[in-house]
Amino acid sequence: MNLLIISSSQRAHSQSAKVARYIAETSFLSPHSVGYDAIHHLELCQFNLPFWDGEEDNKGEHWPEIEQRVDAADALVLITPEWGGMASPLLKNFLLMCSRQETAHKPVLLISVCSGISGAYPIVEVKMNALKNNKLVPIPDHLIIRNVENVLNATPQGTRDIDLRERVQYSLFMLHQYAQALAPIRQRHIHQPYPKQQEYCYGM
Repeated sequence: MNLLIISSSQRAHSQSAKVARYIAETSFLSPHSVGYDAIHHLELCQFNLPFWDGEEDNKGEHWPEIEQRVDAADALVLITPEWGGMASPLLKNFLLMCSRQETAHKPVLLISVCSGISGAYPIVEVKMNALKNNKLVPIPDHLIIRNVENVLNATPQGTRDIDLRERVQYSLFMLHQYAQALAPIRQRHIHQPYPKQQEYCYGM
């Protein structure tokens, strides 16, 4: 099974990317996260992605590389900073570009990071209006990394940081459980699609 971690800050050297690297580096080390054959981190700001206009041919030169990673993934982690109570425009743009062929019925763990004590709004926003047509399946667990500059660094700082690391590992463990459970659904859907000339493309 393959895990794809996507950090969506529009800034280089971001705290979102730091959290993504922490997850990528520790997932293989935790006994509770065993099972992924490969873990990849895509930092969206490193790619030249245009604001999408709805045309399939206008996703930019780097989209085939990203699309290949998404298609190969069995589970995704989406990390967004909170900017003004909103999810990253880069993440929303990316999710618009994803089609259900790459993403449908794959579990996703949503993570919001913020420098203060907020961070809930991006989770709500993404669940409400960014997963409908690509048919990603958000797992019940999500993570809000508050005061992110002070946690998930090289050395744990205090009980809050230690507890947060445990919660991260638990969420990754549950994500892997959902990936295993949903894999047969995706395979059956490929070989036994809904008996209609054209499937319903859009979610409700």
